[in-house]
Amino acid sequence: MRRWVSKLREKVRDNETFPSPAVMGHLPCEPFPEHRHIRLITFNIQVGINTASYRHYLTRSWQHFLPSEQRLRNLDRIAVLLKQYDIAALQECDGGSIRSGHVNQVQYLAERSGHPFWYQQLNRNLGRFAQHSNGLLSRFSPLSVEEVQLPGLIPGRGAILVRYGLEENPLVLVIVHLALGARTQRQQIEHLVERIQGYRNLVFMGDFNAHADRLLGQTALSRLNLEPLPEHTKSFPSWRPERGLDHILVSGHLSIRNAGVVRFPVSDHLPVALDIALPDA
Repeated sequence: MRRWVSKLREKVRDNETFPSPAVMGHLPCEPFPEHRHIRLITFNIQVGINTASYRHYLTRSWQHFLPSEQRLRNLDRIAVLLKQYDIAALQECDGGSIRSGHVNQVQYLAERSGHPFWYQQLNRNLGRFAQHSNGLLSRFSPLSVEEVQLPGLIPGRGAILVRYGLEENPLVLVIVHLALGARTQRQQIEHLVERIQGYRNLVFMGDFNAHADRLLGQTALSRLNLEPLPEHTKSFPSWRPERGLDHILVSGHLSIRNAGVVRFPVSDHLPVALDIALPDA
């Protein structure tokens, strides 16, 4: 393990693996609403692999390396779901390698779901074999989109910071896919909190690989006055949800109209959705 990490770090220094340029699509967008609600969804799509039991991690593991006809059908099903939402945060997307049939999955889902703005953050670039990415789909044109490379023993975790609305008081979305270890998660969250301190309207969304009570009680998120979704919001594994790993956490003064897990078992995670009322300008 130590030797493998050392080799990966050498590739990072040689700019072969990480970081790598993002890809963005931008067609005419709707104006950002100042006084109404917006619909948000976060979904770890597991590169389009349909996992419905633990044994599928073994029997369908080849799909992490090779293309599959079923993958595009799964993406089409996901796109139908995403059409219902204004902003989507995606994790475990592929940017167009062999395993995805050279399809940029973020772009594909944006086009199929009718989101004119999309952004792909390429976090771990293994060339033609895999392009591990986060994604943003949006009906609205953001003020800005910024990439953040997160600290960790193994490179390849990132976040997307997106600002909407008014320059002097924007809505700030933080799209994340955190590491597995609790210590590294705390480091990554601390790094993010330092970047967004001073903003009032905050939304953290993504695959946190941790339960909300630990995130809000034992990490730097405790300083931000964020509200979790209900305790029963469990998203993993999709076929028998037992753990709440995927979250949308919002500033306490923002009004949540509707929230919960979406029963849509295509990936090994279930998506989480939220309808949020925006404050007056």
